[in-house]
Amino acid sequence: MRKVQFFDTTLRDGEQTPGVNFNTKEKVQLALQLEKWGIDTIEAGFPIASPGDFEAVRAIGQAVKKATVAGLARCQKADIDSVYDAIGDCAHPQIHVFLATSEIHMRDKLKMTPEEVLSSIHEYVTYARSLFDIVQFSPEDASRTSKDFLLKAVQTAVNAGATIINIPDTVGYANPTEYGAMFAYLIENVRSNQPITYSSHCHDDLGMASANALAAIENGANRVEGTVNGIGERAGNTALEEIAVALHIRKDFYQCETNIVLNETKRTSDLVARLSGIGVPRNKAVIGGNAYAHESGIHQDGVLKNPETYEIITPQLVGVATNSLPLGKLSGRHAFQEKLKDLGYDVEGEELKALFKRFKALADKKKQVTDEDLLALVADEARQQPDCHLTALQVQYVSDGYQCAVVAIEENGQQKSASSVGSGSIQAIYNAINQVFDQEPYLTNYEITSLTAGEDAQAQVHVTIECTETHEIVSGIGVDFDVLQASAKAYVQASSLLKNRSVSK
Repeated sequence: MRKVQFFDTTLRDGEQTPGVNFNTKEKVQLALQLEKWGIDTIEAGFPIASPGDFEAVRAIGQAVKKATVAGLARCQKADIDSVYDAIGDCAHPQIHVFLATSEIHMRDKLKMTPEEVLSSIHEYVTYARSLFDIVQFSPEDASRTSKDFLLKAVQTAVNAGATIINIPDTVGYANPTEYGAMFAYLIENVRSNQPITYSSHCHDDLGMASANALAAIENGANRVEGTVNGIGERAGNTALEEIAVALHIRKDFYQCETNIVLNETKRTSDLVARLSGIGVPRNKAVIGGNAYAHESGIHQDGVLKNPETYEIITPQLVGVATNSLPLGKLSGRHAFQEKLKDLGYDVEGEELKALFKRFKALADKKKQVTDEDLLALVADEARQQPDCHLTALQVQYVSDGYQCAVVAIEENGQQKSASSVGSGSIQAIYNAINQVFDQEPYLTNYEITSLTAGEDAQAQVHVTIECTETHEIVSGIGVDFDVLQASAKAYVQASSLLKNRSVSK
């Protein structure tokens, strides 16, 4: 069986989802879980985009030891140098260079002729190859590029030293028949003295990202790019968990194998959902809440007699089944640390001390602390900003349906407080927080999720706010036993991020 590699771009293309902003600590946490899941190459980011992106890409390169770490670069020397500075000394570095090749992109975006595009590909892929052993080239908007020019662009990149050719369906335009035929055509016609890996990169604008990726594999692609949960700009990217399970379940058809550790799938999905604030739809394939639920009487009867009558994927295959957590308020730090190790987190020192303190506080309030509670606690701690956090919250009824909120926030070692009223508790809290930060953003999204079932469930609140002047969008996540406390934490986190970005500009 041939091996299909998995290239994850959750930390780069996935972060282009409006309102998603991972900090460096979260990106490292996600990268380590992606490595544990079995991802072959992790696209850590676009280093030249900002100092924060450069720092995150470098941190991932230093933390990841088994998987290849890739950085994105345009066909520009400064971009390529930035990738080299960020990950040139990591264990397994790779550069991903791209340039648009469709007529509309060349004419209206790049303002370049086809000849200039081919010259740029040759110059900068050659330069990238002088710095990196592994160079991947992507002809952006390949699915709307003429077949003849696409072949010229790819052949130019291969002649310049690219050994991985990625064919992006950048706007989700292709259908499986067309997309698969592109790979068959290139594999047959591109000439090279060394093996070339062909990779798919699909967007879901027409709902065909997974089907297109599988069509590419059918036609010779040995690599698939995508994101966890299919997040990404617009309608998102190929959902890697769908491809991994499809190749496993239909191994008889695809005759492929991968390095994906399937029982880490649900844990990886949950972590991305928590840190991105983008929940998984219940009817989502493979990892949705209803993926293994049966309501129809006929289906229930069949499943009771033999689960395989209506289940082609067992919940255990993707790690849906979880063990109960025997930890409680009397548990010690060592047992807590060992449980975190079982869940994939090796923490110690001050980080362990902070997490254990929060665990004990939670255990005093909950009847049972579950794995989901612990995973949420770790994710929430990773998002905490040491220079700004909520220290106190008080809400009370005033009159005529109005609520009053008093908030205290510690920012850069200074205590700040404010009070305000609103037509409801949340509005009053957010009005008071706006006073502390001296800004009035527009609240574009507010979501509450129960992390577990039961009356003692923790609440996770995700908010998205937009600056009324710059229209920049940021998000915040708060987790707490109390919904109002979680709501305040999420809004403080988002407000602090928005303020810091405004100051840096």
